[in-house]
Amino acid sequence: ATHQFPAPFTTPPTISNYSSKHRTITSRLPIIPAARDPAANLEHSGMLKTPMATIKSMPSALQYELIARCSTTKARASILRLPHGPVETPLFMPVATQGTLKGLTPEQLESVGCRLCLNNTYHLGLRPGKAVLDKIGGAHRLQSWSHNILTGEFLFQMVSLLQLATIAERGVEFLSPHDGTPMLLTPEHSISLQHSIGSDIIMQLDDVIVTTSPDKRRMREAMDRSIRWLDRCVEEHLKADPRAGTEEFGGFEGDSYAKRQNLFCIIQGGLDLEMRKECCEEMAKRGTPGIAIGGLSGGEAKEEYCKVVDTCTSLLPDGKPRYVMGVGYPEDLVVSIALGADMFDCVWGTRTARFGNAVTSSGVLNLRSALYAGDFTAVDAECQCPVCRPLDSPAPPLLNPTIGPPSGLGITKAYIHHLVAKETVGAHLLTMHNVAFLLSLMNKARIAIVEDRYPAFLREFFFKWHGGDKGKYPTWAVDALRRVGVDLLE
Repeated sequence: ATHQFPAPFTTPPTISNYSSKHRTITSRLPIIPAARDPAANLEHSGMLKTPMATIKSMPSALQYELIARCSTTKARASILRLPHGPVETPLFMPVATQGTLKGLTPEQLESVGCRLCLNNTYHLGLRPGKAVLDKIGGAHRLQSWSHNILTGEFLFQMVSLLQLATIAERGVEFLSPHDGTPMLLTPEHSISLQHSIGSDIIMQLDDVIVTTSPDKRRMREAMDRSIRWLDRCVEEHLKADPRAGTEEFGGFEGDSYAKRQNLFCIIQGGLDLEMRKECCEEMAKRGTPGIAIGGLSGGEAKEEYCKVVDTCTSLLPDGKPRYVMGVGYPEDLVVSIALGADMFDCVWGTRTARFGNAVTSSGVLNLRSALYAGDFTAVDAECQCPVCRPLDSPAPPLLNPTIGPPSGLGITKAYIHHLVAKETVGAHLLTMHNVAFLLSLMNKARIAIVEDRYPAFLREFFFKWHGGDKGKYPTWAVDALRRVGVDLLE
């Protein structure tokens, strides 16, 4: 079916495959009339970037402290001091889209060492909505989470999910999944929502298309528009925070939102390295406290992914965190760290847990298999998470100041196999383990960087992951690591 936007929209998009399965959201973002939209007259203004009258570093609620560098690769270890406490990089961030990690309570997520998780701006804007978030004082209170939160629309996922969104200069136009009402999400509204959420790191609204698209013109349009949208996000973010100077929020009257929240820009440009270089240069001028590399993990070859990450990290400012969006597979993580990236997020670890898959030091195990029906060993003998440690065993020594695990549960592969197809607690336990494994992997990588033995760490990781068979090592990983001085096959 084709639906057209009624007034106040001036450009009706074509929407396909709209069905009742999308009618699940019970509240909505406010409709923003095009006449009031600051970009309404830019629709046909071409793809040139909007110049900023003055480009300078914005205020920051983040302190970046470099702790160590690998002497061989581009890997680095640091501390990010954020409003809700310090976090250490390299860092994996679990995805709690709706304000919760599926199957885990906030206390359980905290117990496995998480100190920074993701929420989705779009979803929280729809439900519970801006009014509720403003009333309760933000997402930290809503979900009883005392640690850090990063938010963004993660637009590629949003457009794919809705199947009824179009991107124009003014913003993202879409029909409400609830009742088909025309709606518009602008850069300004995205930032305003994230101010209400109160997240410690907020992401700009960006224009992104799948990296495998052959449409170079559309790719450049998305890159240029993302830069223009960043300028609009910056302008909104630098507005005075009405809560600044109050006893609850501190600071001084007239302070901007940038004093308590950190805006990250998002580098776009697909797999075109020249476009990526241009975008890095333009985005870096805006002085955001951190920088993300976006538009990846969309089906591109891993070789191309590595080239983009390597290119961008070589160009980005040295004293700021570098966040590669949508990456969470263990091999991808350890290689990306070697290429100079610091922060990562992905739903893979939690999603694969719901299908009975355990992420371990020896690879991914499908615990639905009958092979594990009588296996009474731990899910991962090397893992120190609550699921894997022996029953009632004391908590191990702290790996770093941000991790404080509880006593062990003594869960076995056989028990997970028994549960996984029948009881939700099976997915719950594997989710806890998988998240803990990924957080621990990042901590081990960090320790290796600090001790300047990251190349040895990489060799040990790949050897265990592939059962000692170097013939199974992926060519893309071998080649990427050779470019930064590590030969996995030696």
